[in-house]
Amino acid sequence: MNPKKTGEQLLRESNVTYEMYADMPEDGKRYEVADGQLELMSPVPTPFHQLISNELQLILNSSCRNDYIIFSAPLDVIFSDREVRQPDLLMIHRSRLSIVGKRGINGAPDLVVEIMSDHSRRRDKLHKTKAYAKYGVPEYWIIDMTSSTLEQYSLHGAVYELIELYAEEEAIRSDKFPCVSFSMRQLMQEIPDLPD
Repeated sequence: MNPKKTGEQLLRESNVTYEMYADMPEDGKRYEVADGQLELMSPVPTPFHQLISNELQLILNSSCRNDYIIFSAPLDVIFSDREVRQPDLLMIHRSRLSIVGKRGINGAPDLVVEIMSDHSRRRDKLHKTKAYAKYGVPEYWIIDMTSSTLEQYSLHGAVYELIELYAEEEAIRSDKFPCVSFSMRQLMQEIPDLPD
C-alpha cells in the first residue's frame, strides 16, 4: 500500500487528480487543482476578506435563497478530475441540487464569486477566469477589495465578456439572477473599519 502523498510532495507533480488531492493528509493549508497542477492558496483570507464574503452571503441569502443555495469557501468545486477550485462564494439553482455531492460541488455552479486581493489578482483575473469559462460557469463576479468594485462577467460561447463594472451606489443586477439587487455601498457599509 502506497503512503499518502502530502501537499508538499504533490506540488512538485504535474498530473494531480482529484483523488490524489482528496487523499492528501490535512496540513492546515488550502489547495486547488488547476489543470492537473496542485496550487497552494496562500496566504489565508484576511479578516476584511471574510467580512466582505459574509456580508455578500447575507445579502444574497436575503434575496435569492428561495431559488438558490449559496455556499462559501472552503468548498471544492470539482469541474473535472484535473480541475478543482474553491471559489469564495457560489450559487446553485435549487433545480440543480443534484450537482451537490458529499465531497463538494460536481460541476459548474450558476454563479461564482471571487474576492480579489493584491496577492490573488493574477489567479482571479486570468487563471480562474479561463477555468470557469472552460467549464461553463454562466456568470462570474470579481470583487476588488482595494477599489470596492464588482466586475460582472457573463459567459458568451467559451469566453467571458465584461458586462459591467459596479461601484458606489450603482445597482448590481443580473439578467440571469433577477433576485440580485444591491450596491457596493450597501455591501461595504456594514463592514467595520479595521485597524492596520
